[in-house]
Amino acid sequence: MYYTNARHPQTGKNGTLIVVIATKEAKKQIKNYDMKNFMKTAVAALVGGLIAIGTYTAIDKDKPLALTTHPVSYASPVNYVASENVATNVDFSIAAERVTPSVVHIKSTVNAPAASRQNQIPPIFRDFFGDDFFGGQGNRGMGMRPRVGSGSGVIISNDGYIITNNHVIKDAAKLEVVLNDNRSYEATIIGTDPNTDLALIKIDEKNLPAILLGNSDEIRVGQWVLAVGNPFNLNSTVTAGIVSAKGRNINIINEKSAIESFIQTDAAINPGNSGGALVNLRGELVGINTAIASPTGAYSGYGFAVPVNIAGKIVEDLMEFGRVQRAMLGVSIRESTSELAREKGFEFKNGVYVESVGEGSAAAEAGIMPGDVIVKLDGKNIKSVSQLQEAIGRHRPGDKVEVHINRDEKENSLAVTLKNATGGSGMIEAPRSEISSALGAEFETLSDEDLKELGIAGGVKVSRLFPGKIKSQTGIRNGFIITKLNNKNIKSANQLLSELEKAEGGVLIEGIYPANVKEKIYYGLGVTMD
Repeated sequence: MYYTNARHPQTGKNGTLIVVIATKEAKKQIKNYDMKNFMKTAVAALVGGLIAIGTYTAIDKDKPLALTTHPVSYASPVNYVASENVATNVDFSIAAERVTPSVVHIKSTVNAPAASRQNQIPPIFRDFFGDDFFGGQGNRGMGMRPRVGSGSGVIISNDGYIITNNHVIKDAAKLEVVLNDNRSYEATIIGTDPNTDLALIKIDEKNLPAILLGNSDEIRVGQWVLAVGNPFNLNSTVTAGIVSAKGRNINIINEKSAIESFIQTDAAINPGNSGGALVNLRGELVGINTAIASPTGAYSGYGFAVPVNIAGKIVEDLMEFGRVQRAMLGVSIRESTSELAREKGFEFKNGVYVESVGEGSAAAEAGIMPGDVIVKLDGKNIKSVSQLQEAIGRHRPGDKVEVHINRDEKENSLAVTLKNATGGSGMIEAPRSEISSALGAEFETLSDEDLKELGIAGGVKVSRLFPGKIKSQTGIRNGFIITKLNNKNIKSANQLLSELEKAEGGVLIEGIYPANVKEKIYYGLGVTMD
């Protein structure tokens, strides 16, 4: 059999004709067949061949008939720094070796909630508040049962600062950090930010392998990333994937001022990896792994990480002030869509639609009005609510930003001075006192707006918990509203601390959780200073 050039009988185009030459042995075998059937088969084969040539000519009549193969290359792996986005021959090993020593395991011991409901309090409950109750037999009859959870964290400084998720250390009475080399330390909580699900903790050690910080603004969809965790009993895990999307808002943070602008990745993230590192192929931290989208609780292709540019600002605030300095624009917003534009009667523009403006807010003072569409902030295009939340979340109160709005089909630039949660422009430092440190809690006086929303006359919010008497003796959780102390109404954080400092032995705390304001909850607490 051989190939030769031939002209198509109908089109006149050149093609390839397959010519078959039979051997003598084949000729003998052919004679044994019914010649009539053989001729039918031969004619059918010839017609089929002509149709195939004609079809090829019709499809690609300007190119010669040819078969091209692509040889497989087994070249050495390319340089990992210069080739982050190459889809083949990428070497993940160097980045993994750099990062794994910086990712730690975190074991969180939580006391089970030990609240007494109003209808469960015995008439003589107060008689139990004595030295014996809060002494060696502490919590007798309170049913305190420790629960142990685990997650991951990332070392961000040589002297022991570690960033993780708030949900990893939330309500912990004790925290243990296990390094990649199996050294173990007790950790203290420096600060938390439920609005971004981030927390900062610290261990007492020097010369630790801190991770390199990257720039989450520079990562692109389709870029390779590694998810590195240190889950229980696995020491460390490294999985690879790509950035699937940026600026994702998946509504998992149940906080009034939540900031969700996640990096989405298909690198496998599983329970125990929460708080671990999302890194680029240079081994630089670009995100803190936080959540997965899964109907089963196991990895199913969707993982989400807090961008490091948000996390870095949170860490700086917690280190310097003990709490996050949240900048407020003071607007109620929603996505600008074609449907909304038709409903409100404006020409559709990519951006964020301003539904309302808070009285006395930064936005109101700058001249932003309901119906405006925010299209830019500091020169960067704003296309979604999550983008605007992230952009504002990187600032502190008192910062000045340039906001571009579209109003009546015209774009205007406005200078805005951002404010804090209380309406001022200064920093809000965490209250520090001996009693607060001993209790392991920080308290926040509720605003008039919060009181009205909750339907109560007064109260103080437990805004932050860290290891101390409250965690070791009670089941109080972040967000609990203290309304009474020993049956005395509590109106402010200063009043609460003053009453606790004067108290001897034990106190009875009465309050509510915002999720169910009708149910009064009681906790017993021993406050005698050691």
